[in-house]
Amino acid sequence: MSYLVCAQKLLASRDHIFPQFATHNARTLASIDVMAGENADYEFQCLHGMGRPLYDQIVGKNKLNRVCRIYAPVGHHEDLLAYLVRRLLENGANTSFVNRITDESQPIEDLVRDPLSRARELSSKAHPHIPLPVDLYGKDRKNSRGVNLTDHHTLHDLHQKISPLLECSYDSRPLVPEALCRQPEKLVRSPMNHHHVIGQQIDADEHDCQKAVENATTAFVEWDQKGINYRAALLRRFGEALESAMPAFIALAIIEAGKTIADAVAEVREAVDFCYYYADQAEKHLAPIILPGPTGESNQLVLHGRGPFLCISPWNFPLAIFTGQVVAALVAGNTVIAKPAEATSLIATKAVRLMHTVGFPEKVIQLLPGRGSLIGHVLASDERIKGIMFTGSTQVAKTIQRTIAARDGEIIPLIAETGGQNIMIVDSSALPEQVVADVVDSAFGSAGQRCSALRVLYLQEDVADKIITMLMGAMKELRVGDPCHIATDVGPVIHAAAQAGLLAHIERMKQEATLLYEVSVPDDHASRGTFVPPTAFELENIQQLTEEQFGPILHILRFKESDLEKIIEEINSTGYGLTFGAHSRISQMIDTLCKKVRVGNVYINRNMIGAVVGVQPFGGEGLSGTGPKAGGPHYLPRLCAEKTISINTTATGGNATLLSLPED
Repeated sequence: MSYLVCAQKLLASRDHIFPQFATHNARTLASIDVMAGENADYEFQCLHGMGRPLYDQIVGKNKLNRVCRIYAPVGHHEDLLAYLVRRLLENGANTSFVNRITDESQPIEDLVRDPLSRARELSSKAHPHIPLPVDLYGKDRKNSRGVNLTDHHTLHDLHQKISPLLECSYDSRPLVPEALCRQPEKLVRSPMNHHHVIGQQIDADEHDCQKAVENATTAFVEWDQKGINYRAALLRRFGEALESAMPAFIALAIIEAGKTIADAVAEVREAVDFCYYYADQAEKHLAPIILPGPTGESNQLVLHGRGPFLCISPWNFPLAIFTGQVVAALVAGNTVIAKPAEATSLIATKAVRLMHTVGFPEKVIQLLPGRGSLIGHVLASDERIKGIMFTGSTQVAKTIQRTIAARDGEIIPLIAETGGQNIMIVDSSALPEQVVADVVDSAFGSAGQRCSALRVLYLQEDVADKIITMLMGAMKELRVGDPCHIATDVGPVIHAAAQAGLLAHIERMKQEATLLYEVSVPDDHASRGTFVPPTAFELENIQQLTEEQFGPILHILRFKESDLEKIIEEINSTGYGLTFGAHSRISQMIDTLCKKVRVGNVYINRNMIGAVVGVQPFGGEGLSGTGPKAGGPHYLPRLCAEKTISINTTATGGNATLLSLPED
């Protein structure tokens, strides 16, 4: 039935394309012939050695006289084997038309039944074991609503909604009750076009910081006592509000962060997922726990908030990570002071205003845009701050750690997610087509500006030449340009400083390594925005890399099978441990890598990016972070303080539980 729907679409577009239909099913062939009508600008195709009796009925005089092309696969054994196996599986299946047509016990009426009428006879059109997308994670937690960017009508509707929003002017300012906002306004320009002013920003000063801490401290007790269910309900309400406002946040992600449309949709969805996931986790894991003990005594473990939390989020996920930090701290009973990245304060401001709209008190969640060196130092030094959540560079995380250590008073948690030198290993058993697709996504998707992005690719020397050739061909297809356009694969990097550093590294590598391919950037975009060409180099050794390059630059090395243990040691010796990928169809190889490589997230035979909340909890170890993992089951308890309550129940005159028996 799906085949016929596709055929209908193709036939309806014959003014643009010439449809060709390869089928050995008589019912399908007849349906296409009827749908096509008298217009003969299409053809059938028949695999050599198969379906000849069927096409003998339609080709030639005194028959339907339709055009049929006979085709045959041509190539080397390694390329054709998979094709041959697939054909054998398809045609050997007992449900295959080719198989059933030779079975004389099969009634002709059954072979040519209309698939649509058969579908209508089903009592339920939904498969009982395949959930709808919204129910993917069970009844307790909704899945975020997606956008089908491959559907023309959906894409047109989305474009209609976001186009006017791309030209709006936005603002960012301290969202702190009684803040003075004394700093001058700064113009905010888009990284994809520096001539496009997208809004204004007012930075927070030290007075605003002090006022925010004062507000968060006074609001904490009442907020903590609201209870888990109350706070979880607010998280779900905020998630629903984000979904409703998706076009506005997509537009801001594009013009402020330079994200492509696909990345912008994923950004909003991840933020929504954090809301739904942490609401569900709070109700399941933060509720009081009754502990076992002797009769006459009750023991209970209770989790509650710690106090004001400082949440410092990065520019590469200005809504998703920002939201994940904030809602996790809030649902655990803490008040929050959010410090967004300087480059992406507009989207954070819009998110906090929406939180206030759905019911979060203004003193419970406050926003301080501005310089991290000022705001971070002032707040991290303040003993009223009871916890810090940070995503960014390892160097800044260490600075925060030292600032906390210098404080008097209690020791507070620091949850830091930092950088990494992310590596993928590909052995000779890997499927080259899949490797290339996953490498392109991992290295160049989001302009290489993901914490998990692929930086170093190890290729076993037996297959290195073939994979590099295919990779260069795939890179030629990448389109760098305006992220507003759906055809764009790679948008700009975040700002001029990032661009300058990446371009300098590319120039250095051109002198010290072998340039494999560099994607061209159209002149009109290069002159207006902070674009960096996706580039691939082949290195002699990994020591040529001294630090992570946070952009669309891939470094490739060859290795011998006997060098695998040495490579694992090199990976572990870097001290970083964020993400690692491997492509192999040898189970022993996969087991070895999973056990020996010390990283937080391991991806096998897939790309290394796009961790899904609750499915692939994200976070590293070593120099790549402290844990626990964001979007995982261990995250919320780290934000809480624990209290054990033990009560002598006999003190009131006896143990009433001994006088009651459970019903049978």
